[in-house]
Amino acid sequence: MNGTSVPTRYGPVQVRLTIRNGRIVTATAIDYPSSGGRDRAINSYAIPLLQRETVAAQSAHVDTVSGATYTSDGYRGSLQAAIDAAHLKGK
Repeated sequence: MNGTSVPTRYGPVQVRLTIRNGRIVTATAIDYPSSGGRDRAINSYAIPLLQRETVAAQSAHVDTVSGATYTSDGYRGSLQAAIDAAHLKGK
Protein backbone atom coordinates (compact mmCIF):
# COMPACT_ATOMS: atom_id res chain seq x y z
CA MET A 1 0.00 0.00 0.00
CA ASN A 2 1.57 3.29 -1.10
CA GLY A 3 1.07 6.56 0.69
CA THR A 4 0.79 9.77 -1.26
CA SER A 5 3.93 11.56 -2.35
CA VAL A 6 4.49 14.44 0.08
CA PRO A 7 6.49 17.42 -1.16
CA THR A 8 9.16 18.75 1.20
CA ARG A 9 11.62 21.61 0.96
CA TYR A 10 14.26 19.24 -0.43
CA GLY A 11 12.12 16.89 -2.49
CA PRO A 12 9.19 14.48 -2.27
CA VAL A 13 8.88 11.63 0.21
CA GLN A 14 6.71 8.57 -0.37
CA VAL A 15 6.25 5.47 1.79
CA ARG A 16 5.10 1.96 0.86
CA LEU A 17 3.73 -0.40 3.51
CA THR A 18 3.55 -4.16 3.49
CA ILE A 19 0.68 -5.30 5.68
CA ARG A 20 -0.12 -8.81 6.85
CA ASN A 21 -2.97 -9.77 9.17
CA GLY A 22 -3.69 -6.10 9.88
CA ARG A 23 -0.10 -5.35 10.95
CA ILE A 24 2.64 -3.33 9.30
CA VAL A 25 5.46 -5.78 8.55
CA THR A 26 7.62 -3.46 6.47
CA ALA A 27 7.73 0.25 5.73
CA THR A 28 9.84 1.32 2.76
CA ALA A 29 10.59 4.86 1.66
CA ILE A 30 10.28 4.53 -2.11
CA ASP A 31 11.03 8.20 -2.79
CA TYR A 32 12.99 10.69 -0.71
CA PRO A 33 15.47 13.53 -1.27
CA SER A 34 18.70 12.08 -2.65
CA SER A 35 19.91 14.49 -5.30
CA GLY A 36 22.82 15.97 -3.37
CA GLY A 37 25.56 14.53 -1.21
CA ARG A 38 24.08 16.10 1.91
CA ASP A 39 20.64 14.62 1.13
CA ARG A 40 22.15 11.18 0.66
CA ALA A 41 24.20 11.46 3.85
CA ILE A 42 21.27 12.57 6.00
CA ASN A 43 18.80 10.09 4.58
CA SER A 44 21.22 7.17 4.72
CA TYR A 45 20.67 7.14 8.48
CA ALA A 46 17.24 8.84 8.77
CA ILE A 47 15.26 6.58 6.44
CA PRO A 48 16.26 3.26 8.09
CA LEU A 49 15.42 4.73 11.53
CA LEU A 50 12.01 5.91 10.36
CA GLN A 51 11.29 2.55 8.74
CA ARG A 52 12.22 0.57 11.85
CA GLU A 53 10.28 2.89 14.12
CA THR A 54 7.18 2.54 11.92
CA VAL A 55 7.15 -1.24 12.31
CA ALA A 56 7.72 -0.94 16.05
CA ALA A 57 5.03 1.72 16.54
CA GLN A 58 2.49 0.22 14.12
CA SER A 59 1.38 3.80 13.47
CA ALA A 60 2.54 7.14 12.09
CA HIS A 61 3.58 8.22 15.59
CA VAL A 62 7.30 8.15 14.85
CA ASP A 63 9.85 10.60 16.17
CA THR A 64 11.52 13.24 14.04
CA VAL A 65 15.07 12.22 13.23
CA SER A 66 17.50 14.93 14.33
CA GLY A 67 18.94 16.68 11.29
CA ALA A 68 16.23 15.26 9.01
CA THR A 69 13.17 17.28 10.02
CA TYR A 70 11.81 17.82 6.50
CA THR A 71 12.27 14.18 5.53
CA SER A 72 10.70 13.05 8.82
CA ASP A 73 7.68 15.29 8.32
CA GLY A 74 7.19 14.14 4.72
CA TYR A 75 7.66 10.51 5.75
CA ARG A 76 5.00 10.79 8.47
CA GLY A 77 2.56 12.44 6.04
CA SER A 78 2.97 9.73 3.42
CA LEU A 79 2.92 7.02 6.09
CA GLN A 80 -0.36 8.30 7.52
CA ALA A 81 -1.89 8.34 4.03
CA ALA A 82 -0.84 4.71 3.50
CA ILE A 83 -2.24 3.71 6.91
CA ASP A 84 -5.52 5.47 6.12
CA ALA A 85 -5.74 3.84 2.68
CA ALA A 86 -5.16 0.41 4.28
CA HIS A 87 -7.87 1.15 6.88
CA LEU A 88 -5.51 0.35 9.75
CA LYS A 89 -6.38 1.70 13.15
CA GLY A 90 -2.83 2.10 14.46
CA LYS A 91 -1.96 2.79 18.10
